[in-house]
Amino acid sequence: MAKVAFTASKVSDFTCPPGKLQAFLWDAAAPGLGLRVTPNGKPTYIFQSEFQDKSVRLTIGHPSAWSIPQAREKTRELQRLIDEGKDPRSLKADALAQIEAVKAAKAVQAVTTGEAWAAYMAARKPHWGARHHADHALMVKAGGVPATRGTKGRGVTVDGPLYPLMALPLRDLTAPVIEAWAAKEGQTRPTSARLAWRCLKAFLNWCAEQPEYAPVVQAVNPAKSKKAREALGKAGVKQDALLREQLPAWFAAVQNLNPVASAYLQTMVLTGGRPNEVLGLRWDDINTKWHGLTIRDKVEGERTIPLTPYVSHLLHGLPRRSAWVFASPAKESTSPTLSIPRNQHIRACKVAGIEDLTLHGLRRSFKSLSEWLEIPVGVVAQIMGHKPSATAEKHYTVRPLDLLRVHHERIEKWILEQAAVTFDASAEPGKLRVVV
Repeated sequence: MAKVAFTASKVSDFTCPPGKLQAFLWDAAAPGLGLRVTPNGKPTYIFQSEFQDKSVRLTIGHPSAWSIPQAREKTRELQRLIDEGKDPRSLKADALAQIEAVKAAKAVQAVTTGEAWAAYMAARKPHWGARHHADHALMVKAGGVPATRGTKGRGVTVDGPLYPLMALPLRDLTAPVIEAWAAKEGQTRPTSARLAWRCLKAFLNWCAEQPEYAPVVQAVNPAKSKKAREALGKAGVKQDALLREQLPAWFAAVQNLNPVASAYLQTMVLTGGRPNEVLGLRWDDINTKWHGLTIRDKVEGERTIPLTPYVSHLLHGLPRRSAWVFASPAKESTSPTLSIPRNQHIRACKVAGIEDLTLHGLRRSFKSLSEWLEIPVGVVAQIMGHKPSATAEKHYTVRPLDLLRVHHERIEKWILEQAAVTFDASAEPGKLRVVV
């Protein structure tokens, strides 16, 4: 191979002859240093030698980035490695790997809590229910969106409880930061903040198990802080539930609401379902042949409970606007289902003279009222969708739908008797009357 002493002009003037895929120019001052050019005119310094009787060729770089002295020094460095019995290719690969590792470490250092939270939600989505996933999205949602409901007169929505933490680098999510967040949120919305705090702890546990996030999160979960727990306070034990003597007044007031809201509230108190579970009922969930009602459960995914006679009359008396039983009456509504009728329930309770009865209190009422009949605890828990609390319940007790129906219909009949509500099971659905 002809060699010439590299100069700036010789390097810049060297081109690839027509008809060739590449051409080489070799340096006389540094054995192994060459200049490779292609028809597109882009030159590159290369190093070529032999290692263990095999040809070795490595790219050094573009002449605009490497001066001739620098390229010669790099050539001598690579030749020294070969003389020492080291393969420069593997060393270069190691160096590149180190560079990539440094880049990855810098990227992890720069990742925000919001980015990690999004990855967390995506990874856990297959294991969560739709409602649980939606709750996690709401916790980090930005406020300021114009709305007419649920804003307490502000006119716009508020930030989710965890939104202030999302812009922070994940590495900065320390115990003092979380404690300051808890102290602020605990003053204005302690209930939702407690839920967000529990979700934050689970999120940080997940981050600690991920190779890409583990280097920047603390070894001890920073959300597991005594100060944070104390700042958020303890949840009070709610006792709101319908008393037996309140049933006539409550049913009479609720039955004066619009038919959809009335059926929804009565179904809740007669099934013990959660507000969103009952609201999410579809017509396909009603099995009239076997008298079953399938409810999408946040614990087990779904459960099937008896379709009792009065509840069946309530549901079949509703108009079929869509696939949902409690469909939204407004065509322009963004939600396919009725909004939870909290305000209507509050007005009905005011008419009935009942104070501080929440929608979840209706679920609690089902459990409390069943105590009058001494129904087996496991039966009520299975209907309500509570997890079994004992080994025998969990592994050895299997109650089919027909067995549950015996107890559930007894509960419904007793509640309606106490409420002075009668109906003709053979009558047209929806034709109900109140007997005082």
